[in-house]
Amino acid sequence: MKQHLALFAVALACMAWSACQTSEADQVLRNAHIVCLDGAGTEAQAMAVHDGRIVALGKEHEILNAYRGAKVMDMAGATIYPGLIDAHSHLLGYALTLDRLNLVGTASWEEVMERLAQWQAPGEGWVRGRGWDQNDWAISEFPTRRDLDALFPSRPVVLQRIDGHAVLANERALRETGMWEVEQVPGGEVLRLPDGSPSGVLVDGAADSLLSRIPEPSVQEKVSALKLAEQKMLEAGLTTVTDAGLEWGDILLMDSLHRSGDLHVRVMAMANPTPDNFDAMVARGGMRTDRLVAESFKFYMDGSLGSRGAALLAPYDDRPGHRGLLLQNVEAYKAQLRVVHENGFQAATHAIGDSAARLVLGAYAEILQGPNDFRWRVEHAQVLHPMDRPLFGQNSVIPSVQPTHATSDMYWAGERLGRGRIRRAYAYVDLMAELGMLPLGTDFPVEDIDPRKTFLAAVARQDAMRYPPEGFHMDQALTPRQAMLGMTLWAAIASRMDKEVGSLEVGKQADFVVMDRDWLKLEDPHEVLEAEVLQTFVAGELLHSTKTPLLP
Repeated sequence: MKQHLALFAVALACMAWSACQTSEADQVLRNAHIVCLDGAGTEAQAMAVHDGRIVALGKEHEILNAYRGAKVMDMAGATIYPGLIDAHSHLLGYALTLDRLNLVGTASWEEVMERLAQWQAPGEGWVRGRGWDQNDWAISEFPTRRDLDALFPSRPVVLQRIDGHAVLANERALRETGMWEVEQVPGGEVLRLPDGSPSGVLVDGAADSLLSRIPEPSVQEKVSALKLAEQKMLEAGLTTVTDAGLEWGDILLMDSLHRSGDLHVRVMAMANPTPDNFDAMVARGGMRTDRLVAESFKFYMDGSLGSRGAALLAPYDDRPGHRGLLLQNVEAYKAQLRVVHENGFQAATHAIGDSAARLVLGAYAEILQGPNDFRWRVEHAQVLHPMDRPLFGQNSVIPSVQPTHATSDMYWAGERLGRGRIRRAYAYVDLMAELGMLPLGTDFPVEDIDPRKTFLAAVARQDAMRYPPEGFHMDQALTPRQAMLGMTLWAAIASRMDKEVGSLEVGKQADFVVMDRDWLKLEDPHEVLEAEVLQTFVAGELLHSTKTPLLP
């Protein structure tokens, strides 16, 4: 009898201990394969979430016992990753292209004109489009405005090249923006017809000058566009993006949409380095909320390789004597960097060519002077001289790259760079070795928003057509885990958001994505293109789903 009483007492004590251990949670996800991507290889079977944050991860029975009062979701064995992060994109720019003519994938100038003729341009004002790339055409030459003038004699037309570093405009657009009479633009080029008139193609600074003179979309147009763009992001599994180049007013707009609940995805906003933006950022000390971080400035040192605007140390192989375009006065650039440094902000500079990269890394080294935690970045870092690469590690400078640029450019980049330089271009393994990490992005809308294509390009170094069969310089291919870290934890570190997002850890935001398969265990990297994003959660809130959660 005494033995039975003793056992009963022990049972009561265990029940009391268990009750004391039960903690508060809003929801528990069970029967899952949770890949935490915390850098330590942690995996779990269940996860508890409370007030939008992760409160526990572990074995299923442990989590279910500790959080008995929570809503339980059966994930049916699906794989859960941290919410995916795009380390370099243009969210607002992408949003505003969604109701414009899409010219991506056009195989000729004739196809561009066919799409234009069939497209119903809204209203009676500007006709806008983006995505043409003359490098994809059999005749890989820049088009001219003549066909546009014939098709749209009374409406202004502007068609941006896929990389945004060149535009094609008709005569009406050139005259309405005052660019018809412009001879030269610092850091830009106005191409001309044999008669001396503008051909309609404007590169880099000249393109920017024209675009800046087009009437701005209204606030309501931006709001509607951002809402639609967010849905595209969530469908792709993206919960955080870096928007590389915004005006302060647009940063405030995104903040207001977060506060009103109209925008949910997190944004790391880089401000354009204008005097007004500097004044606003310095006066306020930047901005940091749980959904938006604005502590960075985005600079441009050169243009793009596709439009031959990237600044190279030696001339282009396919345009003798031409070395690209530098878009910054180096001394003025350094002065701005000093202001950025004094205020604890982050600098991020677009540098594609080896000449531009050398100037940027040299300026950074002069100001940073060794290891630090400012997390200054070089965006794209496509072509580097081997002598300059160690400057990344020596000054804690983060290279931010976009793998799909490599697989888009590989068809023609060798013609631009020649056999020597192409071997040291898009060198992701070499870049990762400098700091032991490499954040990945897409640069959307320059490339597709789809992270699956980022993964494929990084791991297989092929495009969706399995070209090239042997892979594009496979010595620079990332492993599947490195590619996933590049789209999660490493991207969060580069964006100064790693304390909040980027991995599934207790205390972090419950941003996660539910996949129908584990990308780390694919037998063929191309299987990722068939992978499905089943659900996307931000702060524990289900915002996208192709399935109904199973509730026991």
